[in-house]
Amino acid sequence: MKKIFSIIIIALAALGCSEDRDHILKVYNWADYIDEELLGEFEQWYQEQTGEPVKIIYQTFDINETMLSKIELGHEDYDVACPSDYIIERMLRNDLLLPIDTDFGDTPNYLGNVAPYIRDKFDQIVGGDKNANDYSVGYMWGTVGLIYNPKYVSDEEASSWECLRNPSYTGKVLMKDAFRDVYTALLIGLNREALDKGLTDLHTLSLDTSEESIALVENFLHSFKDNIGGWEADFGKEQMTKELAWMNLSWSGDAQWAIDEAAEVGMDLRYMIPSEGSAVWFDGWVIPKYARNRKAASYFINFMCKPENAIRNMDMTGYVSAIGGTEILESMSDDEAYEALDASYFFGEEADSVHVNHTMYPDRATIERCSMMHDTDTEALLKMWSRVKGDNASVWTYVLIILVLGGLIAAVIIKYTRKSHRRKRHSRKRR
Repeated sequence: MKKIFSIIIIALAALGCSEDRDHILKVYNWADYIDEELLGEFEQWYQEQTGEPVKIIYQTFDINETMLSKIELGHEDYDVACPSDYIIERMLRNDLLLPIDTDFGDTPNYLGNVAPYIRDKFDQIVGGDKNANDYSVGYMWGTVGLIYNPKYVSDEEASSWECLRNPSYTGKVLMKDAFRDVYTALLIGLNREALDKGLTDLHTLSLDTSEESIALVENFLHSFKDNIGGWEADFGKEQMTKELAWMNLSWSGDAQWAIDEAAEVGMDLRYMIPSEGSAVWFDGWVIPKYARNRKAASYFINFMCKPENAIRNMDMTGYVSAIGGTEILESMSDDEAYEALDASYFFGEEADSVHVNHTMYPDRATIERCSMMHDTDTEALLKMWSRVKGDNASVWTYVLIILVLGGLIAAVIIKYTRKSHRRKRHSRKRR
């Protein structure tokens, strides 16, 4: 009798959880990648729009594959997640995403605020017979390039990937430990002549993991292995601000963080996308296959596309929103701080000469030499990456590790004692 009673209690509890789950929205996002005050504001906004209550359960991840494995293998019932471009591609091909509802009744549809440039790139995601724009909405984006200290590296040098091979930079170059980003960026750069002659195109190159192309990039990486002082997932930008490295192949978001931090201590750091071309990356909102509150998930994604929310998320994270439009352009413009450039690819024809941050919004001529990354032959690229890194465990690497550990300890102390209003920065760890 006692056993039967226990079973009844468990069943009733499960039923109660199921009922509560109808009013719960489980969001799975990168750490420090949102203005978390918006979460509570969404709960109120959603009830105002639909008359239904909702409670957000917010969880974070630090590696794309962690998020993916929980959904793919664990069948976790996250309602909204924020994977990177190549993971969106993989999830589409593996039938792990649900379409995003675009019917919000009397609530305005803000999904159209996503910049045409972002939508065009999402059209290029290889998702089998599915269009990525039906299953994902761009959230943040950026580029791959070089953070450099002009005290040691001139603007002219940084304008070409060849600067990585300068023998004067022994042990002073940091490489982002992200094989797909580095491979795509360098493959495009090393094929500049073929691109200019029309022998290939950016889209073809971005999908190319042939033995010849992998060897081309691998040989280039080996050619300056003595210059590489370390492979970093997050500490590179901080090492740049301490002059422990002179150059860092990294992401534009990390570059902006480093530039801002350096400026506070009177140091000049800069960011350059080499003229040969490079890679662009994207993160986007999706509704995973096992979601249990698709309606609230679609409304949440719609809410994040409101211009004022996009601006708040940029202010908090330091990364660049996929949202375009006049409000964003006005918020990001500063005639006194930046030289004019052509950002019409992102904001429209009226933005062909605007004063915006060049690190966050590259000039049209620069961005047209960049291509997105794809979910191509991961195993072959990982093997190449292991070979390159395995040959590069030099004394500089160990010295840098010791310096990094000391720097991290100091950073923790400073972080919790210094009273400042610095924006948080998101660290994207990709595989």
